[in-house]
Amino acid sequence: MRPLYSLEDEGRVAGLEKAGGSETFRTAWRRDYARLIHSASFRRLQGKTQVFPGHEGDFFRNRLTHSLEVAQIAKSIAIRLNHENEFFKEPGRNIQPDLVEFAGMAHDLGHPPFGHNGEEALDQCMKNHGGFEGNAQTLRILTRLEKKATLTTAGDYSPFGQDGADDRAGLDLSYRSLASILKYDSIIPERANDRASGPHKVVKGYYKSDALIVEDIKRAVVGDDFEGKFKTVECTIMDIADDIAYSTYDLEDVFKSGFLRPLDLFALNPKIYEAVVNTINSRIKKQYPETDGSITQSDVHQILHYVFFEVFAFSTDDRRLLKDRDIEPEAKKMYFAVDAQQRSQLMAENGYHRTALTSSLIQMFLNGIEVIPNEKYPQLSNVRLEYETFIIVEVLKNITYEAVIRDPALQVVEFRGKDIIIKIFDAIKADGGDRLLPKDFREVYQQGDDVNRHRTICDFIAGMTDRYAVEFYSRLFGANGMTMHKPL
Repeated sequence: MRPLYSLEDEGRVAGLEKAGGSETFRTAWRRDYARLIHSASFRRLQGKTQVFPGHEGDFFRNRLTHSLEVAQIAKSIAIRLNHENEFFKEPGRNIQPDLVEFAGMAHDLGHPPFGHNGEEALDQCMKNHGGFEGNAQTLRILTRLEKKATLTTAGDYSPFGQDGADDRAGLDLSYRSLASILKYDSIIPERANDRASGPHKVVKGYYKSDALIVEDIKRAVVGDDFEGKFKTVECTIMDIADDIAYSTYDLEDVFKSGFLRPLDLFALNPKIYEAVVNTINSRIKKQYPETDGSITQSDVHQILHYVFFEVFAFSTDDRRLLKDRDIEPEAKKMYFAVDAQQRSQLMAENGYHRTALTSSLIQMFLNGIEVIPNEKYPQLSNVRLEYETFIIVEVLKNITYEAVIRDPALQVVEFRGKDIIIKIFDAIKADGGDRLLPKDFREVYQQGDDVNRHRTICDFIAGMTDRYAVEFYSRLFGANGMTMHKPL
């Protein structure tokens, strides 16, 4: 029986510490977790939008609180699998909960300000210099941008060696921790015209400049002889935990905001249901290739009715009262419609009812998880949602995306963010614009070729919070009072 972990998993990027380490009281994964928690990139997640911008209210989730929720769900999945699943109950095959929790905490580090439009804006700016994508940026932050270690001797923190090579090593994490956030095993083409999906669509993967570190990760985790798609069991658990969080807690934020109520989900624009169906059917083909499954708009409505059945769950007393009384059929329909509207409003506005809804959904989804074991490479075993559960999660997740995130009210805000990012990028890229960069970024900018200079500007902007990006833009172009005392 092959074990789930090996000593090679504990090797680190900088290579300055021996695998296994000197601390017998905590694992390599717990050390990585600590390094992440204390990092600047992790702290900045509190200033990045999840669904609603932070200034809209303190209740709404941001990328930091979302990451905490994903980490908790992922860790719960791992603990449960270790307890119940025959494959992972075997000695030597217990999933490390700390490692799964790390993946949940780290998975959104690379997201830029202003959500999806921010990602599209940076990808547009980088279209012929390697592109931009949030998951690729997460890997780059952990392996290069964070200021914990360099490849040189400990204590010498110069980002570049004597030969001019980039010596940054980020948080100097273990290879298995880095593998836990490597969701897409493909290189993003450097030029937009080389993208199979077309030049204007963001491509998921990792940057060409990070290909060597990805090779090191794979070599440590599965060895040199592995062929095929690489995605560790911890990464698959983090991935479904992320989907579960999106499908429940984002919806809770939507209800709290008053943007939509449960009953509204049944009367959206038909184009929204069409988009939801197309997206889900595309994902079914990728994630469940062994099935011929697909869904229709009718299926979407049935699933919504299943999830929000309490909106239509009229009491026996109410039904008996209407049956005994001499009331016209049309009047009865109106009574039920009013009652459903009131129940919908209660579920959206009452915190107890919202919490009961999200708790029941989380439990239902956790009960709908399956394992596809890999005996040859147990570290690449696949944890996924059962097909029926997957459909429910996808409906809720994509309804939120299409009906809310794609709504003009939010798109106006995000469009403004896209414009801000592009203008900041162009200002820094212009002749002499590197003087606008902080000293540490300027030092990196001045080393290397044109691709490196574009990437350095991209790294700087991607790390901004929403508020800081607006403030930086205002200092460059706005009418606000100028200051030289606030640090860049």
